[in-house]
Amino acid sequence: MGTDRYAAMFARLAARDELAFVPFFVLGDPSMDESLALISAAVEAGADGLELGLPFSDPIADGPAVQSAVTRALDAGTRISACWPLLRAVRDAHPTVPIGLLVYANLIVHAGVEAFAAQCATAGVDSVVIPDAPSLEQRWFAEAFARAGVALARILPPGAAASRVAEVARASAGYVYVTSRGGVTGADDTVQADSASVVAALRAAGAAPALLGFGIAQPSHVRAARAMGVSGAISGSAVVSRIGAHETAPARREAVTAFVREMKAATRP
Repeated sequence: MGTDRYAAMFARLAARDELAFVPFFVLGDPSMDESLALISAAVEAGADGLELGLPFSDPIADGPAVQSAVTRALDAGTRISACWPLLRAVRDAHPTVPIGLLVYANLIVHAGVEAFAAQCATAGVDSVVIPDAPSLEQRWFAEAFARAGVALARILPPGAAASRVAEVARASAGYVYVTSRGGVTGADDTVQADSASVVAALRAAGAAPALLGFGIAQPSHVRAARAMGVSGAISGSAVVSRIGAHETAPARREAVTAFVREMKAATRP
């Protein structure tokens, strides 16, 4: 099942009092050939899990950095059909690492929900998060993915109503994606503590572990996440910005490796 690798990861890290560090990459950024090398560099540098995005022309939940990464991937000729073998290659290279897929609802519906879920399972994906699916439609997606053995991770913003928190807690699988703010993705200078009450309510309701995302860009943000009580942090814009800031493959790999090492170090007590 898609929850098994997450459960093993969270148990292993909890025994060491560490948070999970989960970097995000757009598949095919900056090219198909280099994408696997960068993802593997992150795992080798200490990433505990992976969040990977399918390049999509209208990533409405993403800010400028991720949009630029998507553009790089699409300009390099990346197509969804080529992402499945790439995902399988990531899984084969890193058999124990949880792999989450961030995907917009249009891509799933276009392919057919059951067919898309089956492709995820075949590629070795553990979870899917759909940032633009309304809450009432999440159950429809979740049932199809569950039949394929893939978890549907839910998203909660700061200030979520108690009824919404309870709903997500009941349905949670793998992990819960708690955002540090409303709006779109993007690196921040500081991380607000507004999500702490949501995290506490999820814990009290017995939800799957929470990962904090949106704006996680510095080691201090990881330490702030620990103070909120989450089990880990997801960093996307800061990762893909480093890919975009360098013009050679060695420089991109070095930048990603250094960033992941720095952020992973901050997960330790």
